[in-house]
Amino acid sequence: MKPFLTIKEIKEKLDKKEISENESIKYYFDRLKKIDPKLGTTLEIFEPTENNKKGLLSGIPGIIKDNICQQGKITSCGSKILENFKSTYDATVVEQVKKEGAVILGRGNMDEFAMGSSGEYSAYKVTRNPWNTNCVPGGSSSGPAAAVAAGLVPWALGTETGGSVRQPASYCGIVGFYPTYGSHSRLGTVALTSSTDQVGTLTRTVHDNALLASILSGHDPKDSTSLFREKTDFTKKLNGKLPKNLTLGVIQDSIESKGVDNQIKERFKEAVDHLEKLGAKIKYISLPDLKYGISVYFVINRAEAASNLARFDGSLYGMRAKEAKDLHDMYINTRHDGFGQEVKRRILMGNYVLSSSHQEAYYKKADHVRAMIRAEFEAAFKEVDLLMSPTAPTLPFEIGKMSMDPLQMYMADYFTVPNCITGNPALSLPCGFSKEKLPIGFQFIGPRLSEELIFQVAHAYEQSTEHHLKTPPGLD
Repeated sequence: MKPFLTIKEIKEKLDKKEISENESIKYYFDRLKKIDPKLGTTLEIFEPTENNKKGLLSGIPGIIKDNICQQGKITSCGSKILENFKSTYDATVVEQVKKEGAVILGRGNMDEFAMGSSGEYSAYKVTRNPWNTNCVPGGSSSGPAAAVAAGLVPWALGTETGGSVRQPASYCGIVGFYPTYGSHSRLGTVALTSSTDQVGTLTRTVHDNALLASILSGHDPKDSTSLFREKTDFTKKLNGKLPKNLTLGVIQDSIESKGVDNQIKERFKEAVDHLEKLGAKIKYISLPDLKYGISVYFVINRAEAASNLARFDGSLYGMRAKEAKDLHDMYINTRHDGFGQEVKRRILMGNYVLSSSHQEAYYKKADHVRAMIRAEFEAAFKEVDLLMSPTAPTLPFEIGKMSMDPLQMYMADYFTVPNCITGNPALSLPCGFSKEKLPIGFQFIGPRLSEELIFQVAHAYEQSTEHHLKTPPGLD
């Protein structure tokens, strides 16, 4: 076998009997063990197990982000406080991929409790970008994204709260997808911001992403936030052509922002021009309320994080401080020793905005502005079919460069946050490279439940370019 094969290509080889399922699994297991120490994409590699031999993912292994429960395996969320916690059940999304024959080869490294945009905030090790190991791969789904980009596995599941799948996908030159809120079950996924968290898919191509999304989408009666939507095969309309009379809206504010790297603007404009040549009508749209998205997210994310992480106090599961005079002392010492700096920072901010003296000024106002942004999206989608913007405003930066400047780090999610707080689906895919040979991505954002259209348009663009065919150097 060769590295960097897609799910579709592996399936074709399996169908033609060119390789066996065991050969495919062993190949990726060996490759993961050999190359992962250079990149830090996993926190644990699993010995392959028996799988369903007739599923869509049979013989095609992947890895799962470490905040998604796997029965009998540690689910640490990249944190010391859950260092030895073993899950007693599989998350619904894990059940779904296993039912389709998937063999899971490891726990993907991540920023602690999914708080981070670089892969530097794991309590265990830093994840490195396969395109340049001195640079970050993005986060918080750093390990899953870097593993797919490096050809260590053909697919991975991450989670996204404000950009944690699409931003690392952009930094690593692969495809990352955030579904309509409620489309993928959250059961068994450790909560950060319950009103925006969704399991997202990371792959080399749009087709593979559509296949995974097809497997994961559907109602889960065990998840109260799960939508009642029928199973859909999102690969059916991937014919390499744009739909007729397609109108794409370019978010004017995104390309006029001073904080966007010039090379990103250039590659994005090239993508827009290319789509116009393919037959799309381009319309420039101004969405002035989107600039408040990062501020709204800042408040809501911290508030919900503080509430969700209150359960980690040493009394039920996870680590417990060994030295404590009483129960109150045990709570304080456990959380002090178990949580990292970024997690503590967000918990403190969250409790501040939720306090009785500040709730009206911050949390309730943020929720009001969230409704304004949702209304602005809905108005835009009356004029255009999909919206477009760069995925991230910056190129992958050097490890350590921004770790002491959290505000600058938060801005890496500037373009991915707005649709997360409104629950709209979005997909990031490659549109070129910088002069430093670092990947650049752009995204399509759609109305709720527009996954089929997003995949169709993204696939048409992808198949008429060669960006997705390029691979990181030195990993063959």
